[in-house]
Amino acid sequence: MRRRIERIAELLHAKDLDALALCYSEDVVSFDVEPPLAHRGRAAKMRNWEKVFAAFDEVTYEVRDLTVAAGGDVAFAHAFGRLGGTLGNGTAVTGMWVRATFCMRLIEGEWLIVHDQASVPFDLSTGKGVTNLEP
Repeated sequence: MRRRIERIAELLHAKDLDALALCYSEDVVSFDVEPPLAHRGRAAKMRNWEKVFAAFDEVTYEVRDLTVAAGGDVAFAHAFGRLGGTLGNGTAVTGMWVRATFCMRLIEGEWLIVHDQASVPFDLSTGKGVTNLEP
């Protein structure tokens, strides 16, 4: 499972949408930072990544403090993740750290993501996301 998450980072850097799609189950549910509240199904998740690939000429994805737990045919992991890179206009983006959770199932011999979630904490007094925190 740890290798699967490392592979996702590699595929994001390569902007390989087809290989990235194979990391997700057909019925994945993703609670991402971008609306809507839920992206249901592999096609919806890939549309999200297509937007990222269209905006960035170069993509980076950094994972920190990855923790994995697995038993039988289910596993979960949590980490901090940061998407960044170089936008199409040449602007370098370091990105913000998000809290990332991955839930996987062993399906036909492959660990596939069946649920993922990326979130940012928010300030209770303003209701706004806090995006400048470091792990």
